[in-house]
Amino acid sequence: MAFLKWVLLIFTLHSFMPTPISSNLSLNKEALAQIPLNFLEFSKKPEIMDWMVNIRRKIHENRELGYEEFETSKLIRAELDLMGIPYKCPIAVTGVVGYIGTGKPPFVALRADMDALAMEHKSKVPGKMHACGHDAHVAMLLGAAKMLQHNQNDLQGTVVLIFQPAEEGGGGAKIMLDEGALDKVDAIFALHVTARVPIGMVASRPGPISAAMGFFEAVINGKGGHAAIPQHTVDPILAASNVIVSLQHLVSREADPLDSQVVSIAKFQGGGAFNVIPDSVTIGGTFRAFSKESFLQLRQRIEEVISKQASVQRCNATVIFDERSMYPVNSNNKELHEHFRKVAGEILGFENIIEMQPQMGGEDFAFFSESIPGLFFFLGMKETEGAVHSGHSPYFRVNEDVFPYGAALHASLAITYLLQNPTKYTSPPEVSYRDEL
Repeated sequence: MAFLKWVLLIFTLHSFMPTPISSNLSLNKEALAQIPLNFLEFSKKPEIMDWMVNIRRKIHENRELGYEEFETSKLIRAELDLMGIPYKCPIAVTGVVGYIGTGKPPFVALRADMDALAMEHKSKVPGKMHACGHDAHVAMLLGAAKMLQHNQNDLQGTVVLIFQPAEEGGGGAKIMLDEGALDKVDAIFALHVTARVPIGMVASRPGPISAAMGFFEAVINGKGGHAAIPQHTVDPILAASNVIVSLQHLVSREADPLDSQVVSIAKFQGGGAFNVIPDSVTIGGTFRAFSKESFLQLRQRIEEVISKQASVQRCNATVIFDERSMYPVNSNNKELHEHFRKVAGEILGFENIIEMQPQMGGEDFAFFSESIPGLFFFLGMKETEGAVHSGHSPYFRVNEDVFPYGAALHASLAITYLLQNPTKYTSPPEVSYRDEL
């Protein structure tokens, strides 16, 4: 009867809490299977859908870069206040961490990133755009929070809501981790919208899902002069050209062909006239790998090749690695992946779960999944017709019809995880809340 009461009450927006679900629910497969479907039906309600869309559009119109998400953070906190959800803020400058449930173990986290990209796009905020879907991620996590808060008496533990700043190269996850956002948390889940997978489908895999990544820049110094008398110069352009060719050999001739790696030069700046050899050239790029060992080896060899190839051409080089942009391998926990498959299968059908190949793109959720068991998945939003514009493009568009799926998946992953993973602790940690932003 307790479960039937919960089923009825989950379809309401009233502020009172439903009768707690019996602890025996964790052993009832039929009841567990019904939870995701109830959440999906709830999140498709017009008032819930419109509310999530409105939140997303507010954030989209007022896009903010990493560690500058002050208005986004303010909006999130206002919505959490309305729902009666306590939170800590600031974490990592603008981050927000909310708590739903008993305040006791086990703890499971749901994460949404919230920063925009610096790119040219006609908008109310020139030079900035939500071209990766982070505005949608925030809206869906708030949607999940609303459902979980309405069923907080049924939570057999605590759901931690992670609203993370600075995913786009700022390493916000690392700062949040260092500041204790995941203290006592047992597992964490996150999603990312993608226009490459049809709506109603998801994609993930156990093990490595995205590569370790880093950025580097090198300044190659020579001696400038007139291009008509190159014998009186030390040409940094020639040196940089040799450096770039040599760097490509690191993957083709030093890496195991079965161990995927990438070294790409995407920046070359030097000179401003047709007949003047410059004093220096700046090059920059990125490197990726799927193991910590390969990543560190690439880093070491990049510095060696740049320095030594520059010296061959009588130049000297300074190599700088952007430590904040260094992300580890993002690897999915196998047990959490199986849990994800079961939950997603109940909502979408198991035929709509794609086991994807690892990708070379980086994702700072890796800091979380390196610290505790984590699961990262892609939520499809591709229409049946029309061009596909992936993230980081000025033509990127969010398909808002995907919001009920994302919100329901978030909420279902959390509540069923808590039901199936009873606490291993004898006493709860103390959780205090603050708002200092």
